[in-house]
Amino acid sequence: MRLLALETATRAGGAALLDDGRLVGESRLNIALTHSERLMAVVDRLLQDCGWDVASLDALAVSIGPGSFTGLRVGVATAKGLALALELEVAPVPTLDALAATLPFADAPVCPLLSARRDEVYCSLYRWTGRAMEQQWDYRALSPEAAAARLQAPVIVLGDGVEACRPYLGRLGPGLREADPVHSLPSPAVVGALGQAILAAGRGIPAEELVPLYLRPSEAELKARHA
Repeated sequence: MRLLALETATRAGGAALLDDGRLVGESRLNIALTHSERLMAVVDRLLQDCGWDVASLDALAVSIGPGSFTGLRVGVATAKGLALALELEVAPVPTLDALAATLPFADAPVCPLLSARRDEVYCSLYRWTGRAMEQQWDYRALSPEAAAARLQAPVIVLGDGVEACRPYLGRLGPGLREADPVHSLPSPAVVGALGQAILAAGRGIPAEELVPLYLRPSEAELKARHA
């Protein structure tokens, strides 16, 4: 199966190509350009570099959130447009799952923390059992203090929301471990790997059903409600 994976839930978005689970190519950029400016250019260049044609794709995977509202809209709209044009299934991959999965076979629970702005972080908790990653919490948008209060040592934290939580994490003592910064943002390749598992389990969806995973209203929606 030839699969294109997209990750635009955070600033460091990108794309990856996988062939039956094997990573063929990946492009990631952690710079201040909007995804609408660069995503299709990244996809086109990646396909070209790997010698693939867009018509050779068998499926798509996309990070659906939670994350940046604008970024998610760009990624989901791009995946939906390609899936409709090529008549392909899409694997919707929750962003926090993809972030946690950058630490496979961790020997302690893993808590991904993503900045949600408005003094909140997106978070969940995962535990590896054998070869499987099991989610322990629902996806949540919490204040940094509330997110830290839910954690018990030992635990591994990662993500761009760790800094906001740092003042409240000290109570966990030496049982708190922070992943290296290279793991602080989701990987398109990991989105692709999780997407392939979703498709193999028969849980892919048609393009028409693809929607972002939002945990709270956007700033624009809140302003409209109070206008």
